[in-house]
Amino acid sequence: MTALVTGTAPTAATAQGVGPLLRAWRERRRVSQLELALRADSSARHISFIETGRSRPSEEMVLRLAEHLDVPVRERNALLLAAGYAPHYPETPLDDPALDALREGMERLIRGYEPYPALVVDATYQVLAANRGILMLMDGVPEHLLEPPLNAMRLTLHPQGLAPRIPNLREWRGHLLEQMERQIALHRSEPLRALYEEVAAYPVPDTARGEEPAEAVPYFALPMQIEHEGRTLSFISSISTFNTPMDVTVAELAIETLLPADPATVKYLHSLLP
Repeated sequence: MTALVTGTAPTAATAQGVGPLLRAWRERRRVSQLELALRADSSARHISFIETGRSRPSEEMVLRLAEHLDVPVRERNALLLAAGYAPHYPETPLDDPALDALREGMERLIRGYEPYPALVVDATYQVLAANRGILMLMDGVPEHLLEPPLNAMRLTLHPQGLAPRIPNLREWRGHLLEQMERQIALHRSEPLRALYEEVAAYPVPDTARGEEPAEAVPYFALPMQIEHEGRTLSFISSISTFNTPMDVTVAELAIETLLPADPATVKYLHSLLP
């Protein structure tokens, strides 16, 4: 088991006031003022006054609007600050004793998933914990890519990382970049955008194959195919997050498990990591 604890950077600026920020979230969610008012038990006129700065919302109203707009927890704190209130959600370091049970539970979970790969990442894909299945896939990766803080996206797409060993890299790379684009739109995270620009600029190895004919890929979801000691292993990625988080750190954690996509991968992993 490897573990790494990192901090996260603040995101949304608050200088422009809470009104424009709320309007931006409402437009991003494609919700009208009237629809938002009905959801939040308010009026379209009051929503308009808040967005234009003619009315200062209460702390309760800010939180209510943020909930109905599905604003991420970190950004809810930014909205409160912009409205002149204290942050509502704490941001507890993952190595804080208060999160011991959570951290130990996640480590037991990914360890229990062995021999299949599993890891825990934060909002910018920094690896916080990984099991032996993940460590096995890292065989042969240069040391400079394995130095903390280890980043899952950088490790996967770097031309000296896993990328040369992923036969369907063009498709898998496209999937990962689209995933990051959706998260950037949701979270407005500058660190995540910087990571996206970095990994999107990595050259694609000449060995990367293009898309195979549909009938030649009988998978139920796009697999990540990776070569390991002369074999091609296939995995389907599944990502889990915490429901109703009340802490910024917990809200931004994700547990990724790689499910074997074919019997040969299952058999090989069980023989390698009994």
